[in-house]
Amino acid sequence: MALALPAVVLVFLLGAGALGAASRQVALQDASADAARLLGRGEGQGTAVRAVHAAVPGAGMTSSLSGGLVCVSTTLDVSVGSLIRLPLHARSCALDGGL
Repeated sequence: MALALPAVVLVFLLGAGALGAASRQVALQDASADAARLLGRGEGQGTAVRAVHAAVPGAGMTSSLSGGLVCVSTTLDVSVGSLIRLPLHARSCALDGGL
């Protein structure tokens, strides 16, 4: 029991960290979709960046215009435990209404 308990606790903590990372991925994807829609409506880059930062603090954002679409890519590095760092990426596109 003394040997198994630390392993069980470690697995539990890593599982909880992985669930936290998964929820951050979902929030990152939602933020990138919101930012793409904002840019597609003609809002400024600053408005889109503020929306991403409000939804996912610390996330980075880039945008591009291609073939009538505004695409937004967002990135975030998250920690699972103290040793594991995961880079998260999300991309979303919206029609460019400013054509």
